Amino acid sequence: MKYLVMVQGTHADYDAMQGKASEHSPAWSEKELQAMYAYMNAINDDLSESGEFVDGQGLADPDRTRLVSLDADGNPVITDGPYGETKELLAGYWVLDCASLERVTAIAERVARCPQPAGAPEYPVVIRPIMEGGAGDIC
Repeated sequence: MKYLVMVQGTHADYDAMQGKASEHSPAWSEKELQAMYAYMNAINDDLSESGEFVDGQGLADPDRTRLVSLDADGNPVITDGPYGETKELLAGYWVLDCASLERVTAIAERVARCPQPAGAPEYPVVIRPIMEGGAGDIC
């Protein structure tokens, strides 16, 4: 079964990783940032070796986000980021092909243990099964 495993963050977290502390997140040092990247790369390597890795990416700074919606007349409304400092957003994801929910949960637990500076906010790792069937999976 395929699963989408998502990590969350906020605009303040992206700023913190660039060395800008706020009331929401302490500044990351270069050493802390490198430890996080090494940890995530080790997870990616292990998932590739096990054959469970389908795709995974960290996402760009929320300043580069664009929302597209429709107004009451059906015209597009386009809004570019950034958004509120504390609004949670998708920071990165994996698409994994795992034998069971228990296996993907164990992977998510490992992701949740990623090193970060003391006082940095913690977010749950979100697991969502990917529907692979037909339109009947939607209902």
